[in-house]
Amino acid sequence: MKTRFFAPLFALLSLTAFAQKSPDLALTPPMGWNSWNTFGTDINEQLVMEIADAFVNLGLRDAGYTYLVLDDGWMAKERDENNQLVPDPEKFPNGIKPVIDYVHAQGLKFGIYNCAGATTCAGYPGSRGFEYQDALQYAKWGVDFLKYDWCDTENLNAKGAYQTMRDALSATGRPILFSICEWGDNDPWKWGEEMGHMWRVTGDIINCWDCKVGHGTWSSLGVWPIIKLRKDIRKYSGPGHWNDFDMMEVGNGMSAAEDRVHFAMWCMLASPLIMGNDLRSASTETIKTLTNPEVIAVNQDKLGIQAYCHSDEGDLEIWAKPLADGEWAFAIVNMSTEEETLNYDWNRHPVKDDLSGRALEAYKKTYEIRDLFNSKNLGSTQKQLSAKIAGHDVLMLRLRPQ
Repeated sequence: MKTRFFAPLFALLSLTAFAQKSPDLALTPPMGWNSWNTFGTDINEQLVMEIADAFVNLGLRDAGYTYLVLDDGWMAKERDENNQLVPDPEKFPNGIKPVIDYVHAQGLKFGIYNCAGATTCAGYPGSRGFEYQDALQYAKWGVDFLKYDWCDTENLNAKGAYQTMRDALSATGRPILFSICEWGDNDPWKWGEEMGHMWRVTGDIINCWDCKVGHGTWSSLGVWPIIKLRKDIRKYSGPGHWNDFDMMEVGNGMSAAEDRVHFAMWCMLASPLIMGNDLRSASTETIKTLTNPEVIAVNQDKLGIQAYCHSDEGDLEIWAKPLADGEWAFAIVNMSTEEETLNYDWNRHPVKDDLSGRALEAYKKTYEIRDLFNSKNLGSTQKQLSAKIAGHDVLMLRLRPQ
């Protein structure tokens, strides 16, 4: 009997067998913008180009924001005769490729959306059964980031479904950041590092400090419910694999102080910093918050350790985050709507992170204290730290050993 050798099929199987996510992406939390929070499916090529221009003109690109991600609703309602995804001809009359080229020309990277199910959350064609075909299409277009949702996934296994798309992306040969978005339902932090670069840990965020808004079978969560819901998963996050606390609502209706808290906490938690506001109409205060280099540096610290709640006595919560080179970041949040006074004796409150084994022992070593939002020095840990913190505001600090 003659043995028949199917080279193309063997090559594909070999690629799949050794497939892995792109290993050199997201070594620090990804930074960018996503269309969903503000625009839903009301998107088009003009919006994308104007947002790309805003990245440049507002200094966001230079601050580190890289990815412009187009969420659900970019495609036509049906695939074409070859089962290829087709951009909506009214929203994108020139197709997707020229839009991606424009984004790249601004020095940015382009992200796109699809879903592991038969349809997306907004009812457009999903990738179920078309994973390799869709991944190849994205690579041909020049896509750099895929957000992959979890609607219409009856009878699918989450880990298996995301592995299939991971393998499909790997087989294209193009480095594409893979964002897992199954809302934390199947504990993606336990298997996500092998499959993707970031994974959502909760359902959708909404622009409020502390609320829960029901939508029938699911609910949107405010900033603090999201933070508190997954407080015990920090050990799963690190360089190349991040707990994603969802796109940010900075600039979408909360107060300037609440926006600062929101941004500070996403930086402390080492969450991807994905903006969700309309950059074209963003206020000066919003852009000042989003581009603060000293706060962003906490998020982008090379150790990639997620913060933990050090103290929550009274109305002040203190969050601590070990940084590289023996430094520390602290976010002291006023949970009350009234001004609170902080009097903190570093010698009486030793700080130790059991996860990293790092300790801040002020009785042994002196640390210089930097106020990050106000860009000023506050002395050292040799003295008690006294400060007034407005309602729903934050004092964010960086401590450097002398």
